[in-house]
Amino acid sequence: METFERKVYEKLASWKESSQGSTALLIEGARRVGKSTIAEEFGRRNYASYMLVDFSKAPDDVLDYFVDLRNDLDAFFMYLSSFYGVELHRRDSLIIFDEVQLYPKAREAIKQLVADGRYDYIETGSLVSIRENVKDILIPSEEESIRLNPMDFDEFLWALGEKPLSTLIADSFKKRRPLPDSLHRKAMRLFREYMLVGGMPQAVSKYVETHDFSKVDNVKRNILRLYRQDISKHGGSDRIRITRIFDNLVGQLSKKEKKFNITSLGKEAKTRDYEDAFFWLSDAFITNDCFNSTDPSVGLSISEDHSTVKCYAADTGLLTTLALADSEQTGSNLYRDILLERIE
Repeated sequence: METFERKVYEKLASWKESSQGSTALLIEGARRVGKSTIAEEFGRRNYASYMLVDFSKAPDDVLDYFVDLRNDLDAFFMYLSSFYGVELHRRDSLIIFDEVQLYPKAREAIKQLVADGRYDYIETGSLVSIRENVKDILIPSEEESIRLNPMDFDEFLWALGEKPLSTLIADSFKKRRPLPDSLHRKAMRLFREYMLVGGMPQAVSKYVETHDFSKVDNVKRNILRLYRQDISKHGGSDRIRITRIFDNLVGQLSKKEKKFNITSLGKEAKTRDYEDAFFWLSDAFITNDCFNSTDPSVGLSISEDHSTVKCYAADTGLLTTLALADSEQTGSNLYRDILLERIE
């Protein structure tokens, strides 16, 4: 998959400069949002070497290093370096713990590894806050975290080779000056494309490669399938409620008020019974929740009303595919009709 320019690189560079090895950085975000790719690209650009420890693939031998060699870091790094075939340089190497939620002991070890001071550390993870992924470990205070969202419209334009247009839009907004009509029409057409494709890097990559909405739709369906598998595997006792909310996102947002009506999930459904399910989806970065505030002044959370919520999908492209998921595949013609505003 193509590596795209992302705004988050500036945050990574700022962390490296300010931290100087005193903290590790946790990149949180939804599945398939590009966390691993960004961590690797940052390591490639900014260090003499980097090592990727992918806990979705790491064998038991590697996992055992975090237990057996925790008190002998010289041996720990020697074995790790030998296994991955990466030469580590003091204060000029980055070690990436990819999908760290799959092996919480590695996250707990960050405290000791940062204190050792030899290398920099980036962790990537999804669902890092759910109970099973933090159970029986001490969350390191030496850990900073940032959230990675899907690609925004600027990043989408960059991927399409339209960075000059992105810069012009920003300049026009800053100066409160309208774009010329021809450029405005072009910008709006590309924005409609963005709304349909979304910002998941795999979907954007497929669109850049093919400009075929049908092929992009297949990519997005695979991501949605992965999300459903995560709900089944990690949703625990709330997985049925989580699935009901997930399946009802489109219908709820199609209403005039867009307020999520809990009673539509069942006659006996109550808001308090679904609070954990809403939190799970939000914590997995699959949705963004918007709660009603009865006093719109400083400190909105003080008057936040959790009984009134609007639940948005975190990515517009995935929401589009959810809306068109009645058939097994959505053809390019339907997407094109939406793009040309022949149908809404």
